[in-house]
Amino acid sequence: MDKNMTEAQKLHVKCAWQDLTEGLTITDSANSVEFETGLWTTVKPTFHPEKCKQCLLCAPACPDSCIPVVDCKRGEFDLAHCKGCGICVASCPFGAITMEVDD
Repeated sequence: MDKNMTEAQKLHVKCAWQDLTEGLTITDSANSVEFETGLWTTVKPTFHPEKCKQCLLCAPACPDSCIPVVDCKRGEFDLAHCKGCGICVASCPFGAITMEVDD
């Protein structure tokens, strides 16, 4: 096994159990992109652009950085990493985000 692999990368390959951390604990930093944690939730935020005033209060409120901002405008949710906590809904004073049950 490649000694330069991160702990997260080791989870996606066949390897000996001795090469994994105890309890599959991931001790590497900045590895959340490698995991699609959005698959864990049963609810998801829905963006209503017609109500959005581009105040961008929602973006820094998201604990998983699932609201991209490009050229000072918010984009669609990164649902692959959204855990459905609803903090973005509470942070939006214009009702431009609602939580929906995932199909």
